[in-house]
Amino acid sequence: MKNRYVVIMAGGKGERFWPQSRLKRPKHLLPIVGDGPMLSQTIERLEGLVPPERVYVITNAEQRDAVLECCPSLLPDKVIGEPEGRDTAAAVGLAALLVEAQGEDSAFALLPADHVIDDHEGFRSVLEAAFEAAEEDASLVTIGIKPDFPSTGYGYLCRGEELNAENGRVLSRVDRFVEKPDLSKAEEYLQAGNYFWNAGMFVWRPSVILSALGKYAPELSAGLAELKEGWELSGSLAESMSKVYPTLEKISIDFAVMEKAQGVVMLESAFDWDDVGEWPAIARHYAKDGSGNVFKGMGVAIDSTENLTFSEEGHCISLLGVKDLIVVQSADATMICHKDCAQQVKELAQQVSKSHPELS
Repeated sequence: MKNRYVVIMAGGKGERFWPQSRLKRPKHLLPIVGDGPMLSQTIERLEGLVPPERVYVITNAEQRDAVLECCPSLLPDKVIGEPEGRDTAAAVGLAALLVEAQGEDSAFALLPADHVIDDHEGFRSVLEAAFEAAEEDASLVTIGIKPDFPSTGYGYLCRGEELNAENGRVLSRVDRFVEKPDLSKAEEYLQAGNYFWNAGMFVWRPSVILSALGKYAPELSAGLAELKEGWELSGSLAESMSKVYPTLEKISIDFAVMEKAQGVVMLESAFDWDDVGEWPAIARHYAKDGSGNVFKGMGVAIDSTENLTFSEEGHCISLLGVKDLIVVQSADATMICHKDCAQQVKELAQQVSKSHPELS
């Protein structure tokens, strides 16, 4: 059996989690849910699936030192800093080049750095089946999450024909990818039973995904070929990336390939999962008091209901006579917003960054 690899995507600023998440200390390096940084939790889930020397992390160049400090099990040459974020398709292509350079067309899993999964054994079992499917043929394998509420914040996969079983799990065709729906559509998908949340987890071989990029995203594919050529000529990936990477087409892997490609297959998850994409999501993971308030860190509430607070050690957030607020404290900034405005936190972070660049 060929070696297997995992590439973790750990870029971005996590602006929806401002003021805790910043460019140099983003969401995946914070204990948004749980006691340890989200990235270290992701790496811990891989134990027994792939060894540390076959785990790559693609991050922002400005975050690379922080990633290594946060996760000492990572090998420095396996932590790759993008000189500029170019969305997920470029990161996927880079990941394929990294694994391809090992000399085998080995399957690799591409995973986000900041998801919440408590069932590690179930997670590894599904990934094992996905690896087997990717190794058997030229499939683009993705993981579907069985929805348990009508989410308008996730994209969906429409499951089609059942193909065969891998490691005891049913492999099905993906008929189509669906963008984030409105509430009525999300309720329809939930009732239909054949729609799954798109978790953004993929498994494939370098030859398969690079071929798909060549077919469906030729401009990006040409840029990746230039990057590879520069790497081979100079012997320095960093040097080639500094020249070529900022010129790569900026597009998501879903738009570039997955929504167009044939041969996309899906394994249904057998584990709990939460993308935790904005502040209100963390309330799902902590106990509420008698009035529905959730405190991560110290907090006190009087005549207050359904609030969420997040504070750093040694800081107490006190609430009096308020409802449906999110209050987040960091060393140099405090944010207060209504829960209904949570999706605008990114916009707020960008506005603060313009006025006070030191807070970005």
